[in-house]
Amino acid sequence: MAETHTHKPEPVADVLADHGVRPTSQRETVYRSLLQQRDHPTADEVFARVRENAPTISLATVYNCLDVLVQHKLVKAVNFERGPTQYCANLAPHAHFHDEAGGTLDIDMPPEMITQLLGLLPENFDVKHIEVNFHGRTPSA
Repeated sequence: MAETHTHKPEPVADVLADHGVRPTSQRETVYRSLLQQRDHPTADEVFARVRENAPTISLATVYNCLDVLVQHKLVKAVNFERGPTQYCANLAPHAHFHDEAGGTLDIDMPPEMITQLLGLLPENFDVKHIEVNFHGRTPSA
């Protein structure tokens, strides 16, 4: 019989510590909320979610936690025009589709597509990151 291995996700506190972030209950709660629902919430939406488990947390603390997570590259801050910043825990190369009716979806970007995009640039450009965003409407269900 083949041996099966189940991969247990690394505890949130360990992930934070591995990225140089001092684990606190607030940071763990905010980060966990982003990992559990990968729907690109705003800070206000994160605040509403985490208050269920951390009723004493403040909006300022949520903003501070999000800033730390972005600075340590655990989540991405995604901006669309003049809308509020949204937060994305998907660190794999991908694009975003921003639906005019609301919501943001991750769109996979194969590595060869990233290579093609980089090939469009003149030589000696130092690219720090690529951000590809699509805007429009998703099909009605």
